[in-house]
Amino acid sequence: MNSIKIPSGIKVFNKIADFRQWRRSILMDNKTLGYVPTMGALHQGHLALVSSAKKQCDHVALSIFVNPAQFAPTEDLHTYPRTLQEDLDKLSGLGEGVASAVLVPQVEEMYPAGINLDVSKQKGTFVEVLGLSHQLEGITRPNFFRGVATVVSKFINIVQPEHIYFGQKDIQQCFVIRDMIRDLHFPTQMHICPTVRDSNGLALSSRNAYLIPSQKKYALALSQSLRHMEKLYKAGENNATELVKTGTDIIEKAKKEVEQLNEGWSMRIDYISINSGNGLKELKDNIPREDGCVISMAVFVGTTRLIDNICLDVKELEQ
Repeated sequence: MNSIKIPSGIKVFNKIADFRQWRRSILMDNKTLGYVPTMGALHQGHLALVSSAKKQCDHVALSIFVNPAQFAPTEDLHTYPRTLQEDLDKLSGLGEGVASAVLVPQVEEMYPAGINLDVSKQKGTFVEVLGLSHQLEGITRPNFFRGVATVVSKFINIVQPEHIYFGQKDIQQCFVIRDMIRDLHFPTQMHICPTVRDSNGLALSSRNAYLIPSQKKYALALSQSLRHMEKLYKAGENNATELVKTGTDIIEKAKKEVEQLNEGWSMRIDYISINSGNGLKELKDNIPREDGCVISMAVFVGTTRLIDNICLDVKELEQ
């Protein structure tokens, strides 16, 4: 923190007690607080959440914390981008007074009992949301949402915001956190904001920084596949299996083109799935239009795993 230049108007805390003292002053001043949890490497998607929070709240706080509990031993915890100075500069670029505070806690304080990436060796308190955590992302990353729910519950307890903001790109995470807030009776209202995309349609993600130019080009196949399935759905196609097949064909076509480039990388589908907008039950046959659906996918572009989704006729994205 000593080498970090803190922009004017933003308070940066790395101790929970110091942040809580500031939070109490906001409460005593009868001002509202919006909260945006992040792992840093901020991009326009994060900044859009901050701007949305500022429209509804007097103050906006962020956390920047690369949460070890949501990484498996084989995943990219140690290489995940950590760009605190750039993050603060981007927040400053929104204008003075938009972001009020940033909490950058230490792992040792967030996990007093320690945190081992091997779940079987972990000690301490963890939160799990049953029914929403083991499909889709939870198949490939079986303990991911346990880690997410745990750290978000910790941060809600620390920050005590009136409002919390998430992006739709992580739609399953949104469902998990929404139900956790409801079930644990947190006095916090959740807001799910639209996915922010670049001009070509690629969903913004901190992991996009891993992509070389040719990978970014072919990563557009994800959004192209989703838009194609959306078009068919709106034209009346109601069979989930048929929609998934057409979406898969677009990714596979891009994969063949990549292999012809012979650049030493390829594409691989992890999953393409259509799930109910009410509870994320996987759909194989007809889509109940009264519930709507979530069409989501995870695709490896080179070694980088990208996710994207669209929500169709899902009416209840906020609690």
